[in-house]
Amino acid sequence: MDIRFLQSLVATVETGSIAAAARREKLTPAAVSQRIQSLERALGCLLLSRGAHSAQPTEACLSLLPRARLLIREAENLRYDAAGGGLAAELKIGAISTVLTGVFPEVLDELSRQAPSLKLVLRPGSSSQLYEQLLAGELDAAVLVEPPFTPPKGLTARVIRREPLVFISRDGVGPGDIPERIRQAPFIRYDPGSWGGRLSSQYLADAGLDPDIRCDMDALETIAMLVANGMGNSVVPAWQGLQRNGFHLAEVPDAAAYERRIVFLHQSVPSRPTPLALLTQALTQGFTG
Repeated sequence: MDIRFLQSLVATVETGSIAAAARREKLTPAAVSQRIQSLERALGCLLLSRGAHSAQPTEACLSLLPRARLLIREAENLRYDAAGGGLAAELKIGAISTVLTGVFPEVLDELSRQAPSLKLVLRPGSSSQLYEQLLAGELDAAVLVEPPFTPPKGLTARVIRREPLVFISRDGVGPGDIPERIRQAPFIRYDPGSWGGRLSSQYLADAGLDPDIRCDMDALETIAMLVANGMGNSVVPAWQGLQRNGFHLAEVPDAAAYERRIVFLHQSVPSRPTPLALLTQALTQGFTG
């Protein structure tokens, strides 16, 4: 069985259509379709439910996807080992949006100097999404908000940044006036369903604050933009790259008790230890530099 055929199948499932998978793999749609049909003949089952503009995985396909991804990964590891290991590798890294915009430009610049043969494939997503992708073997590592539970022993988490909770508003305000401002003005709430947003919600609950919530949002950069445009106030973590253009910020009382911890999460026994160690170093420098 050709590993490339499995790659085309996984690409189709992840993108939702044969045409999109073809664009990702730089093939024609006909070539991708032929690969998947060849797999269906070899496995004796239908793998995709094909529509006019989409392709959805069948139950049989979903059941074999984890093993298919594992085979693809092991084939990549064989090529890596055959090349002598080192830094000539590809790493699939997930990252939340504030890390992508606030830290990764510096990280990529640093890696391009230290390891020009190292290729990073960056995948954006929420912390919970990236965590699931890491568990499924779709990522080598992820930079995300610390999970609100203890990860399994097979994963290693390293805290690389601590972000205290801050109040942001169009007008300057002292820490002692924050509760009253939260009560009086429209409030844009960091989505309490997100791993980071639960900390903001916990602060509001502990302080006995019940603001006039205009909307919930798991998009910190957009929240900052709305505050700068006068749409309301908010309580958010002080992420790296937070710009103060158009608004003021002040740490909430006991801000450290509600800090958002950013962690670098990866397999305890990584398949590419050398490039992963270099990435860890670059991330640490990027957050502290």
